[in-house]
Amino acid sequence: MVQPLNDRLMESPSQTAGPYVHIGCMPTHAGNAGAYAEEIGTSPIEDGCAGEIITIKGEVFDGTGWALRDAMMESWQPDAAGKFPGQDGADPKVSGFCRFAADGTTGEFTLRTVKPGPVPMRGGGMQAPHISVWVVARGINTGLQTRIYFEDEDNSNDPLLKRIEQRPRVDTLIAKKEADGVYRFNIVLQGKDETVFLDL
Repeated sequence: MVQPLNDRLMESPSQTAGPYVHIGCMPTHAGNAGAYAEEIGTSPIEDGCAGEIITIKGEVFDGTGWALRDAMMESWQPDAAGKFPGQDGADPKVSGFCRFAADGTTGEFTLRTVKPGPVPMRGGGMQAPHISVWVVARGINTGLQTRIYFEDEDNSNDPLLKRIEQRPRVDTLIAKKEADGVYRFNIVLQGKDETVFLDL
């Protein structure tokens, strides 16, 4: 007698993203070059886009201070005028979306993009220039949402930053300028310097 299938197969345990997320989302990065003619989100900009081209470098640290070498991130942002794709007057050479990963040896990630402009709010006022970031890696069951702001911009009236009651933690969302067009932004998953994450 053949045992019913549902008696032979057991449910797999839930998994954190770990290295597996790269296989489906970034196969070339995972060592499976050629799975797609071109991977989705390799750059948020095309040559000739308007605005200042910047590079953001950083690492994702776990609670022990270890830089994760399997972290993958996705970013979403407006163009240099603060407009998102599909809005009237948006720069057609800025898709706003990028998918990138930490270096498997050093743990450092690099995002080359255009510096975003301030974003108008529906009820009036402006959001300070920022980039939204989604992070997955080992030990993370659900992707984490955060933002990158810039220390050389006026962030004083940004509505999200003003809602953070523990004022010293605002600094965890600010990219520090290292050189012309180069910023440093580290993400800390746990501990004293934990990055502010958003419940979206």
